[in-house]
Amino acid sequence: MVWEDGGGNPASYPLMPTIDPVRHALVAADSAAADALGAPNYDEFQSDREVWELLQERPASVLRVSMPHCAVATPEEIGEDGSAEALARAAKNMSELRNDPRTRRLSSILWVYEITPPERPEAPQIGLGGMARTREIRTPQNPGGTIIRNEGIREPKARARARLTEATRADLGMVNLAVDDESGALQDALQAHARRNTPSFETPDEAGNRHRVWLVTKELEDWKNLLAREPQAYVADGNHRSAAAAMLGYEHFLTVFFPARTMTIAPYNRLIAQVPAPTLPEALKRSFDVTKHAGSGAFQPSWKHEIGLYDGRAWWLLRPRPGTFDPADAAQDIDADIVQRKLFAEVLGIGDARDERITYVGANRDAAWLQAEVDSGRFACAVTLAPVTMEQFINVCRQNRLMPPKSTWFVPKARTGLVIALLD
Repeated sequence: MVWEDGGGNPASYPLMPTIDPVRHALVAADSAAADALGAPNYDEFQSDREVWELLQERPASVLRVSMPHCAVATPEEIGEDGSAEALARAAKNMSELRNDPRTRRLSSILWVYEITPPERPEAPQIGLGGMARTREIRTPQNPGGTIIRNEGIREPKARARARLTEATRADLGMVNLAVDDESGALQDALQAHARRNTPSFETPDEAGNRHRVWLVTKELEDWKNLLAREPQAYVADGNHRSAAAAMLGYEHFLTVFFPARTMTIAPYNRLIAQVPAPTLPEALKRSFDVTKHAGSGAFQPSWKHEIGLYDGRAWWLLRPRPGTFDPADAAQDIDADIVQRKLFAEVLGIGDARDERITYVGANRDAAWLQAEVDSGRFACAVTLAPVTMEQFINVCRQNRLMPPKSTWFVPKARTGLVIALLD
């Protein structure tokens, strides 16, 4: 198998994912620095106002680089993401970050990255960080690629990240890649390293997850060979960040490879505007068994093919009827796809998942919050979905299909600003 580079020159590549060290890294100097600099990814926020508010609490955070249009004195001054003014501010702020005493520069590093949720202290998510190769991304032009994307790419969104990368000369956000690790050898090696060594730094995030990083400068080939046992990797979070690197013609993108068994997928819900809510449950009976939810309070399903609907009057339980989806098609088996086709498209006339009448809400907002948004009159109804399972996610990847838009919310998420790849 060969891959042709941008110049049309064939280049052999191995049929396994590859991890390379970060050649020039900017890292937090210690745990106090990680507290000050670390931040959520740019796409974890519901609004620019939320970004601005977090910057008021932690003005040194990397959000001043990753979301520069929000790094302003007042909310009224929030600008346009990707504007020339915002990109110039990002470049200036990144230059300051490079010289900040809370950062230090290292060459040729990998890192072990552990994230421990407070509700699961005995089962941390742990992975190996470094640089993945863009030429290994599977595309129609590169069907033998071993890094499998599972989500459609919105070119404007990827191009916006690419412009930021060019302006700052830095790769800021880590792409989360899942690997099968069927033998458990990778997870065992990562956990053994964590037990034997003191973390280089650690920091909590806004949800109380503990992020610990062990910077690795020795035995890099051993780690690289261990990962090379994996037949493929799956993009769990960061499709647009990896696409931005490929769009720029860069050889690498910043990443962490996590054994899939250590990862968790949380619900990804929806709010809908401008729909005939009073007649909605009756209209849905063509494709769903519809019953009033028997429980009290807001309803967040736990099992696939159980869907919650709040129409401002009551919570309803929807179960898709036979024939509404093909269970052999891994993508159609996912409730987000069923809802898009059978509720949004057929009943509400919203055929495009990108329609602005749909607001996608990650697991950092619960069903009670969605209900309050409907009760306030800002939205007509809310739809809650059970989390996609890792088995469903991997099956979609293995069938070379695309996940329904906004169907996986992986938690916890890798933190931006702890390790940055400098590109010059």
